Amino acid sequence: MPEVTKHEPGTPSWADLGSPDLDSSIAFYSGLFGWQIERGPEEAGGYSIAMLRGKAVAGLGPLMNEGQPPSWSTYISVDDVEQTVQKVRDNGGQVFMEPMKVQIGDDHFGSMAVLADPTGAVFSVWEPHQHIGAQLVMEPGTLAWSELVTRDIDTAKKFYGEVFGWGADTSEAGPTTYTEWKLGGQAVGGMLQMNEEWPQDIPAHWMAYFAVADADAAAAKAKELGATLRVEPTDIPNVGRFAVVVDPAGAQFSVIALNPS
Repeated sequence: MPEVTKHEPGTPSWADLGSPDLDSSIAFYSGLFGWQIERGPEEAGGYSIAMLRGKAVAGLGPLMNEGQPPSWSTYISVDDVEQTVQKVRDNGGQVFMEPMKVQIGDDHFGSMAVLADPTGAVFSVWEPHQHIGAQLVMEPGTLAWSELVTRDIDTAKKFYGEVFGWGADTSEAGPTTYTEWKLGGQAVGGMLQMNEEWPQDIPAHWMAYFAVADADAAAAKAKELGATLRVEPTDIPNVGRFAVVVDPAGAQFSVIALNPS
């Protein structure tokens, strides 16, 4: 896919990892995806950028708060962080981190906030300045899809429709439902409804999918590097083959080998 020079407002644009052991996480993901890592300065908490072919594809940083679980965070691009945070408040969401300018010296990368929807799924928003988000997507080793997993899809539809202007196209998916989030007629993400088969202790969450050339090979490599699989490689009809991986620190993500378009 061509390089990305701009993410339209309302589209997922970035994913980053919060890790309790940044060095180990860098070793794991570099081994899995072939990422080259640009280490961040101490004043940025060691926040590092994963690169492919000289382009930024994801972030890796330390956990920022005591008790915070290791996890991948999804960022949605916005024109105005302050206005978006107000919309989140007005529509029943939570604000975990108020709008913050991300700047080191004279470099202003953008502004962000950490939020949650009314179903409890945490996500972030990003108002770009020097950093647009991912510069490559939809190729092996890069972000391919962002998916909300929740039990209450009606509440989620209302919330994300009001905050980001998303439409929702829902269809049956075996024993549950799957929704494509639409913006301007284009799919920008998905939503899977958790049914009674899901353990009750799994909260609503956003899932980052990274493209790979071969889902089975990627899953085997992840296990070789110390990960476990929550979902073994599985076919998605007319889409591709995916697996859900839990990295050695406990952060969950998915890999997907997409069918040729």
